[in-house]
Amino acid sequence: MAKILIAEDEDTLRRFVARALVMDGHDIVECADGAEALERLETEAFDLLLSDIRMPVMDGIALATQTATLTPAMPILLMTGYAEQRERAEPLMRIVVDVVEKPFSLPQIRQAVADALMAKAA
Repeated sequence: MAKILIAEDEDTLRRFVARALVMDGHDIVECADGAEALERLETEAFDLLLSDIRMPVMDGIALATQTATLTPAMPILLMTGYAEQRERAEPLMRIVVDVVEKPFSLPQIRQAVADALMAKAA
């Protein structure tokens, strides 16, 4: 399956999503903020970035922008629980596959990841 980098500062949510994606057969790397995720992206290859928008140190928008520069072909999927954060992501829609609204169900996030990976293959 795919190697996916999850950047999410909320431990419980990050682990919840990671477990679900591992059950789908994906290889998961977890990071607690955007800066840590960027370090991993600079040294490892991933098939997808799944990132929260609102995080300490480096937010998901800055991470998505830098990721698109580093690996332009890699799909990026953002998550947010804040309407204003979704609006901040609108200019990034040329580099972001989708923005998933929190709270989401396991089937919703699993489908969003599957769709993002299919977009890469297309």
